Amino acid sequence: MGTSRFAVVSAAVAVTLLGSSLTPAAAAPVLGPVAVGSGGAVVSDTPESTAAGLRILRAGGTAADAAVAVAATLGVTDPYVAGLGGGGYLVYYDARTHSVHTIDGRETAPAAAGADLFLDPATGQPLAFPAAVTSGLSVGVPGMLATWQQALTRWGRFRLADDLRPAVDVAERGFRVTETLREQTRQNAARFAQFSSTSALFLPGGQLPEVGTTLRNPDLAATYRQIGREGITALYGGPIGADVVRTVHELPLAPGATLRPRPGLMQLRDLATYRALPVAPTHVNYRGYDVYGMAPSSSGGSTVGESLNILGNFALGEMSRAQALHHYLEATRLAFADRNRYVGDPAYTDVPLAGLLSPGFGRQRACLIDPAHALTSPVAPGDPAAGAGGCTPAGPVQARQPDGETHTNHFVVTDRWGNVASYTNTIEQLGGSGIVVPHRGFLLNNELTDFDFTPLQPGVPDPNLPAAGKRPRSSMSPTIVLRDGRPWLALGSPGGATIITTVLQVLVNRIDFGMTLPQAIAAPRASQRNSTTTQAEPGFLADPAVPELQRLGQRFTVNTTSPLDPSITIPPDIGVAAGLEFLGHGKVLAAGEPVRRGGTSAGVVVPRG
Repeated sequence: MGTSRFAVVSAAVAVTLLGSSLTPAAAAPVLGPVAVGSGGAVVSDTPESTAAGLRILRAGGTAADAAVAVAATLGVTDPYVAGLGGGGYLVYYDARTHSVHTIDGRETAPAAAGADLFLDPATGQPLAFPAAVTSGLSVGVPGMLATWQQALTRWGRFRLADDLRPAVDVAERGFRVTETLREQTRQNAARFAQFSSTSALFLPGGQLPEVGTTLRNPDLAATYRQIGREGITALYGGPIGADVVRTVHELPLAPGATLRPRPGLMQLRDLATYRALPVAPTHVNYRGYDVYGMAPSSSGGSTVGESLNILGNFALGEMSRAQALHHYLEATRLAFADRNRYVGDPAYTDVPLAGLLSPGFGRQRACLIDPAHALTSPVAPGDPAAGAGGCTPAGPVQARQPDGETHTNHFVVTDRWGNVASYTNTIEQLGGSGIVVPHRGFLLNNELTDFDFTPLQPGVPDPNLPAAGKRPRSSMSPTIVLRDGRPWLALGSPGGATIITTVLQVLVNRIDFGMTLPQAIAAPRASQRNSTTTQAEPGFLADPAVPELQRLGQRFTVNTTSPLDPSITIPPDIGVAAGLEFLGHGKVLAAGEPVRRGGTSAGVVVPRG
C-alpha cells in the first residue's frame, strides 16, 4: 500500500500501517449547530475544523490565523469540497481600522487557454459537462494557499506553519468517517475509480469507507509540513507545484479506466506567477444595514447587492408571506439576468459594477415586478447605465449555462479583538476534477468549467468565456453586515449559483421577517436564477404560501440528480449556511446548519448564555 493513500482502519483497534502504529482518532469534539459566548467564535462544516480554529484563537491568534487553520483542516476532513487544490474568496473586517477588505483567491486559466478551451477539436462542439469536469482541462491554477499567506501577512500574528499545525495533527491522527462523507464518496465512486491515486485515497480496496472507521492522510500532513518549512513557493513554482503540473498533464489513470484522457494546459510558470488579489468589497445599504460582499471575479456581491436594492423598494415585512416570497423570487430572477450579461473577470471585461449596485438601477428593475403575475424566464438584462430611467429590459434574452461550483464550503470566524473573517472556498464540483495529486493527498479543482463554454447569446458579448490567465465567474458570496459601523452579521454558504439566493434569503429572513439567525439559516429555501422553474427544497414546498405562489405563476422543482451522472441521486438541500451575529458587549451568536450536509459545527472560546 503506497503512502499516497488514506489509511482506513477500525475505530476500535490500532493497527500497523504505512510503517507506523496507527491508533484510533481522538473523539471529535461535540459541537452543535449553535453556540453563544465571547472571546472568539467559529462555525464550519466539521467539528475538527471548528476545533482547529478555536485552538488557534485560544493561543492568541487573530481571525485570519484561525481562518487558515479552519481552511487547512477542512482540506483534511471535508476533502471533496475544498483544499489546497482549490481557491476561494475572503471578506475580512479589520477591527483596528474599522474597515472591510476582500481577497480574490479565485483560480485562473493557464496562459495557454483560449476561448475554445472546452470545444471538442474533433467536432468543434462544446464538450459534455461531465467529460469537461473530470479532466485535466478543467483544472485552474489554485489560489487557496496564496490567499492564506496574504491574509496572514496583512492580519495574522502567527507563522503559516503554526496555523497549519492543527490540520497536520488531524491528518496524522485521523478522523471518524461520517455518514455525510461516506455518501459523498458514494456519489463519486465511479469517477474516483478512474484514477489510481484517487481510488487509493478514497476507495481503499475498491470499497466505500465505512461509517465509524478512521481516515488518516499522511501525504497531506507531509505536504502541509513542507509548505510550513519552505513557504508557499513550494506550490507556486516549487516541487509541490511540479507535481500538480505533472498530474494535470499525465493523468494518473487506473488500470482498466474507461475515461478518455483529456490532459490540461497548466505549466509551472502559471503557478509561479499566480497572485491572490486584494480588491475593494461591494457595498449596498439595505434598510439601514451596510452589506459588504465580494466584487468580481465573483458575482456574489453584485448579485446579492442588486437583489437587495430591488427589494429595498418594497416593504416586505408588511406584505403577506406569499407576496413577500413572490417579490424575493422575482428580485433574483431579474438580478441573475444582469449577472449573466455583465459580470466576469474585470481584468478582461468592463463590468458596470457601480451601475449594477446603484439604487437607481434597483428601481429600474423593481418596476418590472408585477404583484399579480410572475415574470417569464429567461428575462432580459436591464441597462445599468440608465439608472432609474425606464422599465424596459435592455435585451436580448440570454440562455443559461449549467451551474457549476455546486459544492463549496463556507465558514465564519471572529476573535477576541473583534476581527471577522467570512470565507468561502471550493474545488467546485463535489470531488472537484476527481484527480488526486499522487503522494500529495489533495484533489485538484475543476473551476474552469465555471466559464461559459460558448457565448450565451450569439452576437452578444459574453463576459465569462475562457481566456489566458482569466478567472472564471463565481457565485461565492461571503458577506459581512455592519450596523452603525460595527459588525452585526457575517455569513455565507456553498451551493454554486444557489449561494447567492441562500445568502439573500438568510438576510431577508433575519432583517425583514424577524427570524433569529438560527431560524433564518434553518428555514427551507428556494432559489430562482432566471429559470423557467425555481429550485426548491421539499420543506419550502410545504409552506402554506406555495399554492398562492403557484397561482401567481411561480413554478417549482426539487433537484435530486447529480449534474455529473443522472443515475446518481443527491440530497435536495440548497446551501449549507454559516453565520455569526454580534450581540454587543463582546457576546456573539454562532449558528450553522442543524440538518443540511449532516449538520455543521459552531463553537465559542468562552461559552455563556
